Amino acid sequence: SPDLEIQIFFFPRMAANSLPCQRDKVLTLESMNPCVKRVEYAVRGPIVTRAVQLEKELQQGVKKPFSEVIRVNVGDAQAMGQKPITFFRQVSALCMYPDLLKDPNFPEDAKEKARRLLAACGGDSIGAYSASPGIDLIRQDVARFIERRDGGIPCNPENIFLSTGATSAIVTILKLLVSGEGRSRTGVLIPIPQYPLYSAALAELNAVQVNYYLDEEKSWALDVGELRRALRQAQEHCRPKVLCIINPGNPTGQVQSRKCIEDVIHFAWEEHLFLMADEVYQNNVYAEDSQFHSFKKVLFEMGPKYSDNVELASFHSISKGFVGECGFRGGYMELVNMDPAVQQQLIKLISVSMYPPVTGQVMLDVVVNQPQPGDPSYQLFSQEKQAILSTLAKKAHLTEQTFNNTPGMHCNPVQGAMYAFPRMQLPPRAVQEAKAQGQAPDMFFCLRLLEETGICVVPGSGFGQKEGTFHFRMTILPPMEKLEVVLQKVSQFHAKFTQEYSQPQNHDEAIRTSEKAGQ
Repeated sequence: SPDLEIQIFFFPRMAANSLPCQRDKVLTLESMNPCVKRVEYAVRGPIVTRAVQLEKELQQGVKKPFSEVIRVNVGDAQAMGQKPITFFRQVSALCMYPDLLKDPNFPEDAKEKARRLLAACGGDSIGAYSASPGIDLIRQDVARFIERRDGGIPCNPENIFLSTGATSAIVTILKLLVSGEGRSRTGVLIPIPQYPLYSAALAELNAVQVNYYLDEEKSWALDVGELRRALRQAQEHCRPKVLCIINPGNPTGQVQSRKCIEDVIHFAWEEHLFLMADEVYQNNVYAEDSQFHSFKKVLFEMGPKYSDNVELASFHSISKGFVGECGFRGGYMELVNMDPAVQQQLIKLISVSMYPPVTGQVMLDVVVNQPQPGDPSYQLFSQEKQAILSTLAKKAHLTEQTFNNTPGMHCNPVQGAMYAFPRMQLPPRAVQEAKAQGQAPDMFFCLRLLEETGICVVPGSGFGQKEGTFHFRMTILPPMEKLEVVLQKVSQFHAKFTQEYSQPQNHDEAIRTSEKAGQ
């Protein structure tokens, strides 16, 4: 065709040694930050990756011995079916789309709160930047909430810093605290079992993790004698200067008594330690003989000797409690007795990451500034809140009771938070098989549980546990009818697993296990 023009290009032949080649990567496993490689986060680790794969296989029609994967590995209330609190979502919706303020279907107290929050935002819009520590009005509301919670003990809004959930605040404080090299490296005391955020953050920051063990035989009690043992042992190779407390406990569900908190504060004062109090489950207390006491309140009630000297950072979040708004990523920390010069450094540090999402800040405000008696929304709000908390209390009791009625399992009372951490007996042959496959024994159990029942829990080895003991963590959040099914399946599987590995091993199996162990 005359319209078709063909152009042929000839290139000189290139010598073999001048062929284009791909250069080595700048960033490789060998060259990357070694601290990052040491980070592990069991809650979203390999077992969860396998759960996701199984979900995809089910969607593709692959036959499994179960019809769905039930993830009870994480405390995600709304993913488990918990309904949002109506008032919280109404205020959030009004702030997101202010034209709804004209809608007569929204209660007047929700509109009033939304107008107040919008007026505190740049341009009356939550789409505007906020100050790095958070919107001033919301910091003031958080301070008033803490004062009400703690019986009138003063709280300065300048010591309140809003955060992306509690996680970002915890990591930020650790960044300020960690320093030194060799024997001067910062040591951080954390409870075992612990929430893996702490071990992961310490690994990334190249700090020294100092384990103190909670007493399982005493319902996961914290013993100051154990704190002192851990501290003295750590002083031989690092400089311990931080003590982390999780109350109510995650994954262990214990609620610390006031006497225990007083003892911990005295210990921190005596040993000159910075206290970090993770109190995100403060609304989740179920045991009739348990009560939440904030470290800030107890500290000030112990008198000026302590309240003028002990440095404390406490943390709270909208992800837990009866709220369960994990996706909004809202939280705060309060600082007590921090050096003013260091607090200025903190402001500089959080400025680098700008500020927490304004949507999360707004949700935090309505959580700390709830409807009061006489408000149009109070009755519905109160009903929804009590329904969630009373149901959680029933689930906590059911979970404890079911596991304690299962031969070979034991579960301490779930006094608070939203998890059970039962101990299980595993036959020696199962332990041997796990080690032959390069797995922790409880990981081996949990993977088998997932593959055969579709239930996803987290092995206790991901949280830390005493040598020779085996646990797993599961949340109590699923709807009651689904939780009953989960508990029944876990109990039945444990019985089946125990029977399977308690039978005598035949000759061929023994050879295979021996070969795996030798690889």
